This record gives sequence, structure tokens and C-alpha cells, in this order.
Amino acid sequence: MPDLARFRAKHDPTEERDLPLHSSILHVDMDAFFVSVELLQRPDLRGKPVVVGGRPDQRGVVSAASYEARKFGIHSAMPLRTAARLCPHAVFLDGHHERYGEWSDRVASILARFSPIVEMVSIDEAYLDLAGTERLHGPPLAAADKLLRIITQVTALPCSGGLAATRLVAKVASEQAKPRGLVWVAPGMEACFLAPLPIRKIPGIGEVTERALRALGIETVEQLASHSQEKLEKVFGQWGTALYRKARGGDAYEFLIDAEPKSISHNHTFGEDTDNVQELESLLSHLSQKTCKRLREAGLSSRTLTLTIRYAGFETHTRSKTLQDPARLDNDIFAVFLELFREHRDTKRKVRLLGVALSGLSHGAEQLDLLEADRREKLEKLTKATDRLRDKFGFGSVQFGGSLRRDDP
Repeated sequence: MPDLARFRAKHDPTEERDLPLHSSILHVDMDAFFVSVELLQRPDLRGKPVVVGGRPDQRGVVSAASYEARKFGIHSAMPLRTAARLCPHAVFLDGHHERYGEWSDRVASILARFSPIVEMVSIDEAYLDLAGTERLHGPPLAAADKLLRIITQVTALPCSGGLAATRLVAKVASEQAKPRGLVWVAPGMEACFLAPLPIRKIPGIGEVTERALRALGIETVEQLASHSQEKLEKVFGQWGTALYRKARGGDAYEFLIDAEPKSISHNHTFGEDTDNVQELESLLSHLSQKTCKRLREAGLSSRTLTLTIRYAGFETHTRSKTLQDPARLDNDIFAVFLELFREHRDTKRKVRLLGVALSGLSHGAEQLDLLEADRREKLEKLTKATDRLRDKFGFGSVQFGGSLRRDDP
């Protein structure tokens, strides 16, 4: 995983600002990402309604649906049983989030070739600022087209993109481009592009706001834009200011690079609650290894380790330990998480979720015990070799023994 920039609103998110003069913000969105990754393993399912998230008779919700399944009204976050009623002949697949993370990392590596400023907002979408990259990749529109083609050529995964002067319009444009398309909104054309769209297409407008706007007779973005800021503020308060700005294509976000994370975490929710100690400790090792790899990629070490255990009924407990010296090796960090787990787990209850987090981050390697210098040097070399293999063949290609259950090959 390359070092990617992170961004945040630099000023009041309701503050109105002039639109940029250039369309250089690209929003890349992978098309039906989880389904597309599954189809790499099951090409025989192409063209069929496919639902990822679990079996149709299981509790849980849809994680992703193919475009063929969406025609039946199936969408993400829908209960699996509801999806099965809407499309009984759909193919239901279990999710493989480790696999999705590996493919997301590969896509992120491609994005990093096109701009030093990349924001991964989720596992399957990202913003890039293409300003200043013209000498390497040509004008932003040409670079965007080239980028999307390379992603599909290298990964065989479909994707779409939106190129605009603001993040908001770029995101809406990529949605309009799906599947496998690219929509460019020229500077000054933001309001014209948004005008005919339903108000729900504007990021941030959910079901509650949509109902309130419809009550005012507002169904399209053009109708929303025709209202004065004062009138919207009278009805919606401060949110009315944002609605006024959004209807014209503006957003309040600036790229402010903040590449160093404050914490690193991973968690896993079990399909069924479990009290299988071997399974729980195996997963704990796996989560520890994932966080440690990200820690080393950032060139950091951690002093504070936090374990999260969520039991059946969603009761959640967290326990932390702060080390005397910062650590970054898998075996050191896993040993602490295992200690916390064995000491604080309620053995009479089944576990729904396990999570690990590293904080108190600092640069540089951990403090070495001189009596164990040779051993730790060997562990460092082993860890670097392991990380290189994972980068080349995927995280799951190499695992330390603690994450392998006895029934694993």
C-alpha cells in the first residue's frame, strides 16, 4: 500500500467559496467492486444476478450486488432475506474482505502513479488532484481516461470516473458515468450539469432531507437552486446554507495533506457469534499482522495497543495497554493483544466482533534489548521479506503461524 494523502475540510463546511477555474479533481469509483472481485474467481457468473454478503437464509445484509441483480431492486444494506425474495434465482456469495482489501491496495498503487495527492475515501473509491501533473500525464481529461483504462487493464476490474472542479461534482459525475464510463464537467458548467438531476443525487441529501424538500415542492437540483439562501436557511437553518451551495456545485473542501495517521486499526465481524477459542485467537493474530504491516509501511512504531471485543447483543468492551518502548514487530504486538484477550474476555459469552488498534505512533524503530539484538535483527529481516512477498502476491499469501487454525492447510 503506497503512502497516500488524507484530506479534511480546511474551513467551515457551510462557508461559500468561489469555484476553482480548472477541472482537476477526479473521483474514481470501482463498479460493483465486491462483485467484480468475486467474478475474477468465478467468471462463469458474469451476466448473472450476483449478491455478495452471505447466504439468502442468513441474517445480515447485502454488501454488494451486480448490475443484473440491481434490476430487481436489490441494493447494498438490504437484508439478505429481502434480496432473496426480490430475486430468488440470484447467486448469493459470502464476502471475502481480505481479498477485497488486497485488490483495493493494487488499485491504490495505480492511483499513486498519477498524482501525489490521493484520498482513499473507502475501499472502492478515491479522489485525486491532477493539477500539476500535465507534464507527466497530459491534460486532466486525458490523464483521467488513461488512468481508468490502466486500472481495468492491470486488474481486470471495471471502474468509472468523474472529473470536475470540485469534489462534490466529481462524485456526482462518476455516479452518472457508471458503469465503465467517464464524465467530465467543464469549469462553469457545474450548475447546468446538476440541474436536471433528482435532489437525492446530491451527496449529503438523505431520506429525511429529501422528504422535507419534496414537501416544499423541490424535486430536482434546478428547483433547489432556484430558492434563495435566506429561504433555505429559514427552513433548514445552517444546513440550508450548505444546500444552497451544493445545488450550485460548490463544496467546502480543500486538499490539505495530512499523510501521517493518528491510529491504525482493523476489525472483523463474525457471520455467526462464536466462542471457539482457537478461531478467536487465530483471527486476533491475523488482525495484528494486518495492522503491523500498515504500521511499518508508514515507517512508524506504536506504544498503545487497544483490543475491542463485542459480544452477542452488541455490548462492546475495549482494553488498552501502553508499552514502555514502542514496537512494530508482529510477534511483540500480537503477544500483547493475546494477553489482553485472555485476561479480559468473558469466557461465558459468544463474541460477535474482534478489533485491534495501534496508537501512540512515532517514527523510528523500537528500542532494542541488547541481549536480544541478534534475534531481533533476524526478526526484522524476516518481517521485511514477508512484507515484500505480501506486496507481490497479496496479504494472504504469507501468514505467521498464530493466524493458522489447525484445520487450515
